[in-house]
Amino acid sequence: MTRDAHLNELGEFLKARRAELSPRSVGLPDAGGPRRVAGLRREEVAQLAAISTDYYTRLEQGRIQASAPVPGALARVLHPERRPARLPLGLAGKCNAQPRRRARQKVHPQLRRLVDDLSATPAIVMGRRMDILAWNSLAAALVTDFGRIPEKQRNYIRLVFTDPALRTLYADWETIARTCVVAQLRMEAAKYPDDPRLTALVGELSVQDPHFRQWWAVHHVATLGVGTKQNHSSRPSATADPSTGSA
Repeated sequence: MTRDAHLNELGEFLKARRAELSPRSVGLPDAGGPRRVAGLRREEVAQLAAISTDYYTRLEQGRIQASAPVPGALARVLHPERRPARLPLGLAGKCNAQPRRRARQKVHPQLRRLVDDLSATPAIVMGRRMDILAWNSLAAALVTDFGRIPEKQRNYIRLVFTDPALRTLYADWETIARTCVVAQLRMEAAKYPDDPRLTALVGELSVQDPHFRQWWAVHHVATLGVGTKQNHSSRPSATADPSTGSA
């Protein structure tokens, strides 16, 4: 089978599977009103897979080959309840490929000592995806006890949308979450498009939180750091760690 035939097969698979699913089956709210298309819209599939609608449209039209980790993300979206028995070669081959291993993010000992020595300022060290790598006691007291959170779930963006304590931490949570946190995540997605953990995080929050789902679809990109628009001097400082590796 030629490359073009593989792409066409993938496009037909995506269209057919999209038509079989309802918003409710993938965790999206269903307003109950009439829909112009059967099943999911293209933008809904793209949103849950953390890719642009234009990119997904070109995949469905057979114009481009999917790049990692898009096939795995699409497979999770289009098969929310069961593992697919058969995938087109253009999708299955990449889904079965082993992801590239990345070095674990680490905090340089000097930076960790600096954070611990900040006795009057709550401080948090964040790495890629805004994963929380280190914090001092004041940050734990003000924000939450990060030590009780499993390491793989210790992500500031996830906490902003899932931890009720963080919703009360900011005087204007909605503005912070929309214009800073979501936009910062979009910058990360643009910088590391092949990061499967980032793709999974976007998909998870898109399903769990209607605010995130709506704001992610706006395609606004941050130009300032997450802490720039914080309202009070008592807010924790979010420090990017220059010594972190990839994870």
